[in-house]
Amino acid sequence: MNLAGQSGDAGSGHLLFANFNQDNTSLAVGSKSGYKFFSLSSVDKLEQIYECTDTEDVCIVERLFSSSLVAIVSLKAPRKLKVCHFKKGTEICNYSYSNTILAVKLNRQRLIVCLEESLYIHNIRDMKVLHTIRETPPNPAGLCALSINNDNCYLAYPGSATIGEVQVFDTINLRAANMIPAHDSPLAALAFDASGTKLATASEKGTVIRVFSIPEGQKLFEFRRGVKRCVSICSLAFSMDGMFLSASSNTETVHIFKLETVKEKPQEEPTTWTGYFGKVLMASTSYLPSQVTEMFNQGRAFATVRLPFCGHKNICALATIQKIPRLLVGAADGYLYMYNLDPQEGGECTLMKQHKLDGSMEPANEILESASHDRPLVAQTYSAAVTKGTYVPSSPTRHAYTDDLGAVGGTCLEDETSSLRLDEDSEHPPMILRTD
Repeated sequence: MNLAGQSGDAGSGHLLFANFNQDNTSLAVGSKSGYKFFSLSSVDKLEQIYECTDTEDVCIVERLFSSSLVAIVSLKAPRKLKVCHFKKGTEICNYSYSNTILAVKLNRQRLIVCLEESLYIHNIRDMKVLHTIRETPPNPAGLCALSINNDNCYLAYPGSATIGEVQVFDTINLRAANMIPAHDSPLAALAFDASGTKLATASEKGTVIRVFSIPEGQKLFEFRRGVKRCVSICSLAFSMDGMFLSASSNTETVHIFKLETVKEKPQEEPTTWTGYFGKVLMASTSYLPSQVTEMFNQGRAFATVRLPFCGHKNICALATIQKIPRLLVGAADGYLYMYNLDPQEGGECTLMKQHKLDGSMEPANEILESASHDRPLVAQTYSAAVTKGTYVPSSPTRHAYTDDLGAVGGTCLEDETSSLRLDEDSEHPPMILRTD
C-alpha cells in the first residue's frame, strides 16, 4: 500500500507505505521519519522488530520473508533502490533507474523493480540485472505480482492499459509464459497464491474476481463481489494454504471467498412446484445471454468483514496467528485491524483488535467488538555484508553494472556468491528488539 502523493486519501499523514511480508508473519511500515517492522505473532500486541530513522520519507520498504534483507525507496530519491541488511545497519548495494520506482517485489530467487513502462529482473543473490522487460503498457500504479515459490517463480503485470490482459513471465528461464485475457476493463489488482499455481485478478470495475491456473491460464474460479456499484479494488490476498482469497476495496466491506469445487449431486426428479420451477430456471440459462449465464455460475463471498471506515486505501492479508485464521487489514487511517475468520461457517468476521501503525500503545480498553456498526555506491554481496558488517567504498578497480535502459548499480564479488544462503536463518536471522 503506497500512499506517496495520495495525502488526500490518508487519514494518517505520517504514513507513506505499509505491506505484509511474503508469508504474512511481519508488517513493514514506511513513514516520513523512516521505517519499522512489526511481528504478527500475536493479536494482543503489535511487537516492534526494528526501527530505522536514518532514511526519511520511505515510500517503499519490502522485507524478504523473516530475513534481515530489506529493499528501500525514499521520496527524496525516488529513482534509487537501496538494498540493506538491517541487522548490521549496512547498505549492500543500490541501483538508480531511468524513472520513478513504483513497486518492488522480492522472493528468494528474484528482486523485481517496476517502473511505469518497464520492469527490471534482478538476481537477488548478487543483485545483477538479468533481464529488462521494456516498453510495457503504461502502468502508473506500478501494478505487478511476484510468486514466492522457488519452482514456480512467475511475474504478472498488465499487458494492456485499456483492457484486462495479464502478462505472465517466467523469471527463472527469462521468457514469457502466457497472456491471460482476464477482464474487459483495465486491471486493478493481482495476486499469486503461495504455490505459484494460481493467480487472482480484478479489474477497475471491481465487481468480479477471477482465479486462473498458472502458467496455463485456465479460469478456475469466478467470484462476484457485488452488482450494485463499481468499486476500486485495493488488494487481493490468498491464504497460505490457497483455500481462501480476500478482496478489499475503497468500500467498508472486505470479501473472503472459499476456493472449493462443489461436487455435483445426482439429479433427482423434483416433487414440488418450486422444485420444477428451479429446474426449468436452470435449464433456461442455456438460452440466456452469456453475461447473464455467468452471473448464475459466479460464487459469492464465504465471509465478510465490515471495516469501521470507508474510502481509505488499504491492504489485506490472510494469516494464521496463534493457530486461528485471521484477516488483517492495514489502512491509510493509520491502523492495523485484526479479525477472526471461521473457516467452517464463514459469515461476518469478528474484529478482535486494532493497533496503531506507528507502534504506539493503545489503552487496555481499546479491544473492540465486532464492527457491524546520482551515482550509486559500489556494492558488496549480501553474504559479504553479513560477514563483515561494513560498507565497501567505491574503487576504481571495480566497475558498476550499467543497463542500457538506465539501471545503474553495484558489482558482485563472485568468490563469495556461493556462500549466500537465502533460505537459512543463520544467513538472515529474524530480529526481535529486546529491552532487558
